[in-house]
Amino acid sequence: MNKTVKKSGFTPIELVVVLVFVSIALVLAFLQKQNLDAMHRDEQRKEAINAMYYALEEGFYAKNGYYPETITDENLTVMDPKLFTDPNGVYINGEGGSLNYISADCNNGKCREYTLRARLEKEDDYIKKNRHN
Repeated sequence: MNKTVKKSGFTPIELVVVLVFVSIALVLAFLQKQNLDAMHRDEQRKEAINAMYYALEEGFYAKNGYYPETITDENLTVMDPKLFTDPNGVYINGEGGSLNYISADCNNGKCREYTLRARLEKEDDYIKKNRHN
C-alpha cells in the first residue's frame, strides 16, 4: 500500500516571493517616511521665517522705524524664542544652519533692508524681504 503523505506548508519559492514583496514594501515605507520628515522640517522652517518676518514688520519696525542689524530673541521678544533655532538645533545665522537673517543698508545698527532665508530640503529656498523702504 502506497500512502501519499500530503505535507502542509509553504514551498521555498512561495517564501522567497513573499519576502521579496515584504522587503519592497518596507523600503518604500522607509523612503516615504524620510520624505514626510523632510517636508515637516521644511514647514517648521517656513513657520519660523514667517514669525520673524511679522515680528520684524509689525513689532520692531513699527516701534523703531528701522530694522535691526542682527536679530535675536532679545530684540524680537514678541515671538517664541525656540523659532530662532532650526530643526537641526542650529541658531539663526549659525554655521551649517538653515535659517538666515541678512541686513543691508545699515548705519549705526539701524538698517533699511533685510532678507530672511530658509534653506529647504524639498523645495527652493523660502525668502522674505522687508516690506518698508
